[in-house]
Amino acid sequence: MSEPESPSQPEPLIRNVSDTARWVAVYRARETERPDAHFRDPFARRLAGERGEQIARSMPLGRDNDWSMITRTWLGDNLINDQIKQGVDTVINLAAGLDARPYRMQLPPSLNWIEVDLPEILAYKEEILRDDKPVCRLERIRVDLSDARARRELFAQLGGRSQKALIITEGLLIYLNADDVAGLAKDLAAPASFQSWMLDLASPGLLRILAKRMSKGGLMESAPFKFAPPEGPNFFVPYGWKTVEVHSLLKNAARLKRLSLILRLFALLPETEKTRRNRPWSGVCLMKKA
Repeated sequence: MSEPESPSQPEPLIRNVSDTARWVAVYRARETERPDAHFRDPFARRLAGERGEQIARSMPLGRDNDWSMITRTWLGDNLINDQIKQGVDTVINLAAGLDARPYRMQLPPSLNWIEVDLPEILAYKEEILRDDKPVCRLERIRVDLSDARARRELFAQLGGRSQKALIITEGLLIYLNADDVAGLAKDLAAPASFQSWMLDLASPGLLRILAKRMSKGGLMESAPFKFAPPEGPNFFVPYGWKTVEVHSLLKNAARLKRLSLILRLFALLPETEKTRRNRPWSGVCLMKKA
């Protein structure tokens, strides 16, 4: 007599890090649909799809986390525009996910924008945006960035094709361990034309809070948060990078009027390098080649 088949386990909503891109697109869509939106992303709702909506609805934080993603996007837009004004000719978006900046921002037509990510997420994106035209020169490259040899070869190739490149790793580093981030930082420092790097960071205190809240229901088991260096932006100094700008998500969200009353009060507290280490904190940093 055969053993009865065990019931199959339902597929998790977040199957891998790529699925978090659908979740983040929901936040961009929500901001876009506000009458007082700080940016418009008319592609976000389509890119998020039903899975993105399901993930967003399942998040323990609910809509309480909208402000951080919205502010991160707004800060990123501003930093990108500033760097282009300073002569950046190429933007290399690593783990680009469902970012729609080459379609929605006012960018120079001559700008080279390169998206690097896994084949599945880029194929999905290309299908959704198949009838839409980017505003600048757009190229997509399918590479697994965890493959150190493949990424070094890619960076060497892209380094030779640009004069002044801006690297973006928005929403990527928090899913890597410290050794992997260190390796990526060293590899990015190698090409001479890779002169600036926009990244986002969380403090250890914030990581503990997020890990605890996100662990409910095992939602983030397939994409756990890992990287929150106690040194903050100084983590990158030994690997060839220096910090030139640090922008607090909380303080900028207060400026954008996207915080609840209690968070607006927290935003009034002074911020120093020490408080960024000891308190729950997150921010967007611009690094330059040391």
